[in-house]
Amino acid sequence: MLLPALVLLLAFTHWPIVSTLVDSFFSTPKGARASVWVGLDNYAVMVADPVFWKAMRNNLWFAGVTIPLSISLALVMALWVNERMLGRAFLRMAYFTPTVLPMIAVANIWLFFYTPQYGLLEQISAALGLPSHNWLGSPSTALGAVTLVAVWKEAGFFMIFYLAALQSQNPSLREAAAIEGASRWTFFWRVQWPLLMPTTVFVLVNAFINGFRMVDHLFVLTRGGPDNASTLLLFYLYEVGFSFWDTAYAAAITVVLVSILVGMALLQFFVLDRKVHYQ
Repeated sequence: MLLPALVLLLAFTHWPIVSTLVDSFFSTPKGARASVWVGLDNYAVMVADPVFWKAMRNNLWFAGVTIPLSISLALVMALWVNERMLGRAFLRMAYFTPTVLPMIAVANIWLFFYTPQYGLLEQISAALGLPSHNWLGSPSTALGAVTLVAVWKEAGFFMIFYLAALQSQNPSLREAAAIEGASRWTFFWRVQWPLLMPTTVFVLVNAFINGFRMVDHLFVLTRGGPDNASTLLLFYLYEVGFSFWDTAYAAAITVVLVSILVGMALLQFFVLDRKVHYQ
């Protein structure tokens, strides 16, 4: 029964990875000139490429900010909408709505905030007497602006997992804590948080992967600019492969990107899973 799934996995996942690894050791074919073996030349070009390192630093910063912010915000929202309150269903829907929107649509929505001259942030700045600022056109704020969009979209998605985990916890735990006189913070820190660790590990791995594969909003908001200030690794890979048509160099970048993600998967299997109690 597993054979069809194994064949599909090998054909559409493992074989492309191996093929990409092989292509990274050849030159890019151009016209009638076939590709030739160049060894590690593409990786040497990568080491000397300042745009690659700029994209790598941007991506590490993007992931380093997006992951903790989106997970923390998701946990707070889940704890809030898990309580009995008026309008709880509306709040849950409102928090989850960004998740069901395509990233391109989300980016278009946030253009309403960031557009110079008549965007919402510009209107607020003008009302407060502050100078005008191009949030997406300034190298100092472009990456932060696109990061905020990703946090807004990711938090609602992760909230669903935390909410499901909270609702699966035994209600008698809260009653026992109340009888013992435990505060809400003590109940959360001593009881709920340890029980949420499996969910946190799952969410953490997904957040890390998303931190290196979310680039759709860049096509609408900045296209990696200005001066590569908001270029992320996957966006740079797309530019090299499909704008510059340097497929061999793009294959080398792909190998680095896949290595990062595989490293995170191994960290989950051999380190994080051993530190989490699932029962």
